[in-house]
Amino acid sequence: MSMLNKKTIENIDVSGKKVLVRCDFNVPLKDSVITDENRLVGALPTIKYLIENKAKVILCSHLGKPKGEAKPELSLAPVAKRLSEMLNKEVIFAADDNVVGDNAKKAVNNMKDSDVVLLQNTRYRKEETKNEEAFSKELASLADVFVNDAFGTAHRAHCSTVGVSEFVKTSACGYLIQKELKFLGEAVEAPVRPFVAILGGAKVSDKINVINNLLEKVDTLIIGGGMAYTFLKAQGYEIGTSLLEEDKMDYSMEMLKKAKEKGVKLLLPVDHVTGEKFDKDTAPVNTDSENIKEGFMGLDIGPKTAKLYADAVKEAKTVIWNGPMGVFEFENFAKGTIEVAKAMADADATTVIGGGDSAAAVNILGFGDKMTHISTGGGASLEFLEGKELPGIVALNNK
Repeated sequence: MSMLNKKTIENIDVSGKKVLVRCDFNVPLKDSVITDENRLVGALPTIKYLIENKAKVILCSHLGKPKGEAKPELSLAPVAKRLSEMLNKEVIFAADDNVVGDNAKKAVNNMKDSDVVLLQNTRYRKEETKNEEAFSKELASLADVFVNDAFGTAHRAHCSTVGVSEFVKTSACGYLIQKELKFLGEAVEAPVRPFVAILGGAKVSDKINVINNLLEKVDTLIIGGGMAYTFLKAQGYEIGTSLLEEDKMDYSMEMLKKAKEKGVKLLLPVDHVTGEKFDKDTAPVNTDSENIKEGFMGLDIGPKTAKLYADAVKEAKTVIWNGPMGVFEFENFAKGTIEVAKAMADADATTVIGGGDSAAAVNILGFGDKMTHISTGGGASLEFLEGKELPGIVALNNK
């Protein structure tokens, strides 16, 4: 895969050079306080390497969706402050509403080796999301080298992820993207077998291409969460008032057929935990088979299914998981997700969590440190699992 052979920061000489680093500082804020610092922590290895190797480090990122306007509540000022504390070194914040303005130019001109400057939210400029050349050139004008370390936005072709790479001499990936490519890439392209993929979440439509692509690669595909009911209904089981995508029933049958042809085990729930309404206080009622009673909806996989899935995971050598098994936010319907997470934590395997809800679930449930790798990008890791090329990585120089 052409994405796996990219220059890294270690392949280039950064000493004395102005290095523009696209990070993923898209962190949750409450009253200007960062409530989850995972993404800042993820960015530190690359930033520290550049500081230690005497680069002039210019950081940029988007935050939220300001839609091309300067929205004070989406300023990166709190990130500059927190990063200064984490790095034990002042991160100079260039507070230009137009991102590359007088503050940025002055800060960059005054930089000494190992200094760090952070630019304002790149999405304050409406050109950013359209990947317009003029803004890409402005960003590039500050730097000699471009480093992309924002895996979470690598599936977007924006000025700060793709455009800027055309106007600098050298572009490479940072440690975070390197790590993502290593674990996601190796898991998908050269897995140690048995290779098991677990897909959950609400909708088949979100995972169509993922299912299709993974059936070419895995030994076992496990399906849980809301999308399982469409697969069951397509086979003639009763699903009560469970989530159903009627227009995806034919597709579900095609995928079952494809699994059979490829000799892939495709596991679906054999029992459920149901409730009368979508509510954390609705009473959990277990079914004894695939069928769900009229007036009830499936909200989690049942105990027999959880055991079936956990056993498949325990035998695996490579496991990728994307999407919870049930409504894990409701305590009564979190057991399936917990059992699968436990099995992965105990498995003697490379375990990769594909960002988004599954990453949140694993961290909330306290299994985070037991996994080999937790992806930092929900959308990006999904597109990776679909077999798509990610523009923010394709744009970088090859080794």
